[in-house]
Amino acid sequence: MIPTGSQSLLLGACITLCMLTGCGKGEFENITATELTAVLPTNPPQPYLSVIPGSAVNFQMVPLAGGRFRMGCDATEPGAKSGESPAHEVQVAGFWMGACEVTWDEYQLYQLDGLAHVDGVTGPTPPYVPMNFGMPVAGHPAISMTQYAARQYCKWLSGKTGFFYRLPTEAEWEYACRAGEQSAYSFGEDVQNLGDYAWYRENSNDAYHAVGQKAPNAWGLFDMHGNVAEWVLDGFDAQLYAERAQQGALLENPLHWATTEYQRVVRGGSWDDGAALLRSAARRASTEDWKQDDPQMPQSIWYLTNARFVGFRVVRPYDEPEANEQQRYWESQIPEIVAIQERQRRGER
Repeated sequence: MIPTGSQSLLLGACITLCMLTGCGKGEFENITATELTAVLPTNPPQPYLSVIPGSAVNFQMVPLAGGRFRMGCDATEPGAKSGESPAHEVQVAGFWMGACEVTWDEYQLYQLDGLAHVDGVTGPTPPYVPMNFGMPVAGHPAISMTQYAARQYCKWLSGKTGFFYRLPTEAEWEYACRAGEQSAYSFGEDVQNLGDYAWYRENSNDAYHAVGQKAPNAWGLFDMHGNVAEWVLDGFDAQLYAERAQQGALLENPLHWATTEYQRVVRGGSWDDGAALLRSAARRASTEDWKQDDPQMPQSIWYLTNARFVGFRVVRPYDEPEANEQQRYWESQIPEIVAIQERQRRGER
C-alpha cells in the first residue's frame, strides 16, 4: 500500500509515457507518445517511464506487487551450488523494478555529473581504461562498477528525480526473476529455451548486448537471466540459507548487510557464463580478483577492471524509508572506502 501522503508528491520532472528504444516491450507496447505531469501512481501502482532531469534519457520501471515465495533451491536442482539451498519461505513488500539493466546512457550522466548538481554525491574518478572494453555503449548495459559505485548512482538518481531508488535486496531480485515460478528458470526447466530469454556463453559472441532484446519474463522484466550479472545489496554467506531454514519462520524483507568490501552478491549470470549461473537461484560472490588489473594504489573504489560481466538495475519500494534511513542503502560502511570518499569530496585523489 502506498502511503496516502506520498500520493500528492509531484514527479520532479514530467514523466514521458512513450516507447523506449531497446526496452519497450511487454506492458509498454500500447503506450503512445503522451506527456503528463503525474502524481505518484495510485494503488495498484502503474508502470512508468522517468526522464532523468537535464537530459533526454529515460528509464522504464515495472510495478511488482509484494508476495511470498520460496527463496533458493533444492540441493538436487541441476547446477545448484553451495549456499543456494535449502529453499526457505520469504515475504517481500511491493516495489518497482527497472525493466532493464542500467545502461551506459544513464550511467554516464552520473559519471559526468557527480558533485556538480547533486549535493553529497561523489562522482567516479576517471577510469584507467575505457570501462566498456571495446564493446558498444549506446543502449547497452553499464558494466565494471563496484557495488559502492552502483549504490552512489542510486543516490544520485534519487537526488535527480526526487524519489528513492536503490539496489534490490537479494530476496527482491530473486522474487522478481522468478515471476511467480519455482522452476530453475523463470520460463521453466528446459535449458534449451534459455536462448529465447538470455544472452549467455552459448549465444553472446563474447560480449554483452543491447538491453531488452530477448523475451521478458512473465512480469515484464528483461535480461534477468544473462547479459550482465547484477549487483544486489546483500553480502554472501554460504551458511545463511541453512540458518534461515532451520529457524523455520517466514522471513519478511530479509537483507543480509555486507560488512566487508568483497563477498558481495551478484545475481542472474552474464554473457560470459554458462547456463547454470543463469538459474533464478544462482548466487555469485565478488572477489579481489575482480580488481586484479587495477594499477592504482589504493585500488579504485569505483571500478572493477576484471569484472566486465557485472552491472545492475534499480528498484523503488512502494513504501519509502525515512530520509535518515535512506543513507544506509547508498553509503559504504567500510572505513577504507569512507576515507577515500572523503578525500575525493575535498578534491583530493
